Amino acid sequence: MLLASQTIFAQVELNANGPGDTYELINSVLAPGYDVTETPDCIHTSFGRHIDEFFDTNLNTNVFRFYIHLTPDNDRCTTATDRQRNEIKVYDKSPSNLKAVEGEIVVYKWKFKLPTGFQSSSSFTHIHQLKSVGGLYEATPMYTLTTRKGTPDQLELRYAQTSSQSTLKKTDLTPFKGTWVDVTETITYGTNGSYSILIKRVSDNTELFNYSSSNIVNWQTGADFVRPKWGIYRSLNTPSDLRDEEVLFANFSIEEIGSLSAISPKQTSFKIYPNPADTSKVTIQASPNSFDSIYIYNNLGKLVNTLISNNTTIDTTNLKSGIYLIVFKKNGINVSSKKLVVL
Repeated sequence: MLLASQTIFAQVELNANGPGDTYELINSVLAPGYDVTETPDCIHTSFGRHIDEFFDTNLNTNVFRFYIHLTPDNDRCTTATDRQRNEIKVYDKSPSNLKAVEGEIVVYKWKFKLPTGFQSSSSFTHIHQLKSVGGLYEATPMYTLTTRKGTPDQLELRYAQTSSQSTLKKTDLTPFKGTWVDVTETITYGTNGSYSILIKRVSDNTELFNYSSSNIVNWQTGADFVRPKWGIYRSLNTPSDLRDEEVLFANFSIEEIGSLSAISPKQTSFKIYPNPADTSKVTIQASPNSFDSIYIYNNLGKLVNTLISNNTTIDTTNLKSGIYLIVFKKNGINVSSKKLVVL
C-alpha cells in the first residue's frame, strides 16, 4: 500500500487511497490519534459516514467525496437547524507544521469538483476557510472561498481582518461546475502580509480565478495559529434553493516554504496570575528572555497600552473593569497571548 502522507521538508500531503477507513486516513495525516472530521453522522446514522473515497476516472486516482443532505443533516450533530456542515480541519491537536503562525509563508494546494447541477445558498456555501484560533476575532474566518446563489451564481473570495468580512473578488460559478479544478493558495502570515490564490481547470490548465495582494493584514489580533478547513458548510436560510450534494476533493497539500523570523512562536508556556485580576498588578510566568514587549487590547480590539519591556509584572491600576487581551512579542513576532479579566 502506498503511504497516504509524506513529508518533504515541511510539506504534508493527504491523498485518498481507496474505499474504507476514510476518517482514519484523514486523521492519521491531519491530527494523528485525534479526530479532525466535523460531520453530521450521528444525526443521520442510517446513511453512515459522510466522507468516503472512490476511484475517479478523470483524475485517474482515488478522491474524497463529501456528502451533505438537505435533511436530516445539520451542523455536527448540534442543535443548530439554520446551517449544516461536513468538513475536515487542522486544529490544536494537529502537528505544528500544519498550524500557521505569524511570520510563516505557507502554500495550500488542493483540487475540488462541484457537480454539474450544484446549487448554492443565497447566504453562504463555504468550501474552504483559513481561520484563526485564539485572539479577538477567532469567530470570523480570515479567508473564505464560498459560493452564493445569484444571477448567475458566484464564487466569492471573502476576507476579514477583524470581525467584519468583505468580498475581495467574485466570478461566475458556471465554469467551475462539472469539472475538476486545481487550487494554489500562498499566504505570508503577518500584519504586513501577502496573499494569492490561483484556480485552474485541470483538463486544459485554463485559468478560472486569480487574486493577489502584496500588502494585506494576514494576522488577526492575538491569534495563536491559523488553520485550514475544507468541505461543505452551508446556510439553510432558504432550503428550497438547495438539494443533496456530493462535492469531491483530492490531493490536499500544506507546505511551509519559509519564515520571516527565526523566532519560533509557542516556544514557552505563559501564565498570568491572579486572573481575574483583583490587585494593582498581575504577575507573568514565562521563560527568561522569551518576550521583549507586551501589547494590551480591550475587548473592542483597541490597543490601550504598549510595554517595551520584559518585566514580569503588569500594572493594572489604569485598566477599567473588563476583558483584555495581553499579547507577548519577541522581535515583533507574537509568541503568546492571554485573556485577562480585570475586576
